[in-house]
Amino acid sequence: MPISKSALVWFRRDLRAFDHAALHHALQAGGPVYCAFVFDTPILEGLPRDDRRVAFIHASLAELAAELEQMNGHLIVRHGDARAIIPALAAELDVATVFVNEDYDPAAIARDEAVASTLREAGRDLRAFKDQVVLAKAEVLSQAGKPLTVFTPYKNAWLKKLNLDPGLVAPLHVEPYAAAFAPGRGTLPSLAQLGFDEVDLGAVGVTPGMTGGAAAFEEFLPKLAPYGTARDFPAVRGTSQLSLHLRFGTVSIRHLVRTVRELAAHGQAGDGGAVWLAELVWREFYQQILFHFPYVVRSAFKPVYDRIEWETGAQADELFAAWCEGRTGYPLVDAAMLQLNRTGFMHNRLRMVTASFLVKDLGIDWRRGEAYFALKLNDYELASNNGGWQWAASSGCDAQPFFRIFNPVTQSQKFDADGAFIKAFLPQLGQLNAKEVHAPWLAVGKVHDYPPPVVQHDVARARTLERFAVVKG
Repeated sequence: MPISKSALVWFRRDLRAFDHAALHHALQAGGPVYCAFVFDTPILEGLPRDDRRVAFIHASLAELAAELEQMNGHLIVRHGDARAIIPALAAELDVATVFVNEDYDPAAIARDEAVASTLREAGRDLRAFKDQVVLAKAEVLSQAGKPLTVFTPYKNAWLKKLNLDPGLVAPLHVEPYAAAFAPGRGTLPSLAQLGFDEVDLGAVGVTPGMTGGAAAFEEFLPKLAPYGTARDFPAVRGTSQLSLHLRFGTVSIRHLVRTVRELAAHGQAGDGGAVWLAELVWREFYQQILFHFPYVVRSAFKPVYDRIEWETGAQADELFAAWCEGRTGYPLVDAAMLQLNRTGFMHNRLRMVTASFLVKDLGIDWRRGEAYFALKLNDYELASNNGGWQWAASSGCDAQPFFRIFNPVTQSQKFDADGAFIKAFLPQLGQLNAKEVHAPWLAVGKVHDYPPPVVQHDVARARTLERFAVVKG
């Protein structure tokens, strides 16, 4: 058994030096405490060289390393398979315990189990803490002890637990224990050394790291009260823009929830405060669904929907390509897809509209759309992406009923009435007025470089109802 009392904090999707569960507990134990991050090759393999997420992580690590050095710590950065690197690093540093924050994705759970097993063989421990959510795994269950698969009961139970124990969002301080850091200096490999290209994140409106997360939250707080209404309009910057920071842990979920509850207690959150808090709960709802039902990664939550016969073949591939490239002939769908392709971001209302269009207008398997979003979204998170797509496809828990199908024209008229968002990404429609821009095929002679609709919505809707009726019996 190792006689050392030293520890290693393994950063993953928690790239900050404040209110950090694993770091707090490791430092509190007395140290010395080393810190490390691994550019994990099984995760990086297959990503494009210009992947914005890798650039975001890299820039966030530079800020994290500088912050740790201010507290007399340092960040060790390695590149390879974490299943081998972390046990080897633990042996090299002669640490007794590796501290991590939990990750609930099935692949991450398998990775952590493999690392824990290797560490145990060497007489070392892996200790995991809750950090990316307020309530995890089996902390929210029905009275019968079963996972809750409908959102409203889950939200009510979640809020009840938090009201009974506000300490769930109490800060986990790091600075008071900074003397426990092991001194040293780390080096951060360049993106080129990692096999990736430099990316101008500022060009797509992204500020990485703890600084970026804090700035986004501060910018959002004055918009919290009207959030319930403003969040639906893609031409308005009415959302928090925090999903990317939540994904990589450059903000603390405890701090976010704690702040909005404090504002609500002082009457400063308006109606939007409760709506935004519910969005954070949705994120945790999907996390626990993935944890309890990992089969959803490949299959429908409701198995009956795996019997649906989706469109396949060359024509389906052509329609899928048109959807991916923003040339379906439906302006709101196309503008949304162009926003995704160019910036890595898509407004939440538009995620629902585009997903519904792929599944219920084009009749294409939701898994194809989910995979495309996984490749393109800066804030891609398996649980939320899977949950959102299965919601749109009516195959998930507490999903949109199959007979409720978004009309891409009326959605456009309602949430981008003057076409401001559409015209920002489709300037060839700039000459159309507020009535014409939603259905340019009706503006005869005014549009020459925009495609006609790839499907007729009413016809596609009828086909979708037939498709679902077959499996519903």
